[in-house]
Amino acid sequence: MSKTLSARRLVFPGKQQVLIEDFKLPEVQAGEVLIRTSLSLMSTGTENIVFNRLFDPGTHWDAWVKYPFYPGYCAVGTVEESRGSVLKPGDRVTVRSSHQSHSICPEAKCSRIPDSVPFENAHWFALAKIASHGALAAGYKLGDTVLIIGAGPIGQMAVRWANAAGAASIIVVDSAGERLSMAKSGGATATISSPIADAKAAIMAANNGRLPRIVIDSTGNEIVFAAALGLADKFGKVVILGDTGAPSKQQLTSDVITRGITIVGVHDGHETAEWTAATITDLFLSLAASGRFPLEGLNTHFFAPGDCANAYEVVNRERARTMGVVFDWR
Repeated sequence: MSKTLSARRLVFPGKQQVLIEDFKLPEVQAGEVLIRTSLSLMSTGTENIVFNRLFDPGTHWDAWVKYPFYPGYCAVGTVEESRGSVLKPGDRVTVRSSHQSHSICPEAKCSRIPDSVPFENAHWFALAKIASHGALAAGYKLGDTVLIIGAGPIGQMAVRWANAAGAASIIVVDSAGERLSMAKSGGATATISSPIADAKAAIMAANNGRLPRIVIDSTGNEIVFAAALGLADKFGKVVILGDTGAPSKQQLTSDVITRGITIVGVHDGHETAEWTAATITDLFLSLAASGRFPLEGLNTHFFAPGDCANAYEVVNRERARTMGVVFDWR
């Protein structure tokens, strides 16, 4: 392959700025593959925080977001060249890549997509992987009771992991009611359209008069934390799955002491020897192929990469109406 293969990618040159630029790819090295991107999924929570710089100075966000910044990490495509031992040209794969037309990455960091799983479903793999850490931290039991706060992309993945794990009661609360039908399709047993501060009575009514053992906060909204602590049952657990840009505004309540609430924070990088990006992605893809991780109907917006400015404007203007926001590179 030529050292001057041209590709395109999205870039944030500064706050609230996005454009598409040309760049050059190097040669494929031993153990690597060249992938032509078909679709890349916007991580609307992360990319909204980054695009608008919605984080405090001194946070890990502040250390991470430097310009030029290349957004995105959920892509699927086709192998065009392989110098690995497993993947071959024509294989459809997942790849942790930014929004770009082509990428080169180690073969070991790609997962082959089953023939029965379309690209339009497979590109949820990275957000599903993040949400899986919440499920692992929750330590679900068969018949468990779960409250998921927020029905955005991460919340939708959290619903599906709880359902796959055998939770009997999966209650989802979101003030944007349009998202709740998607949560129902993913396995939610009850949905509540309400601000979380006003939802306690409805949550208990949906859970046989008790608070749930597990509360998953998928919002990344710092003001939700205090409410979440008050919504877990005695000796229950609150899992912080959404990553806020303003952690100093997350306030503890007396529930932690008086009711013995356990708080667990999770992040994309919380892998173990057993649960790696590869093993989680392969499990997600197998569940998607079998129908046990339903994904139909989650994609709400498709954009050409050249229309990226409009894409981010739509996400900022109509956040409650967006779910799967997809760049189509085909």
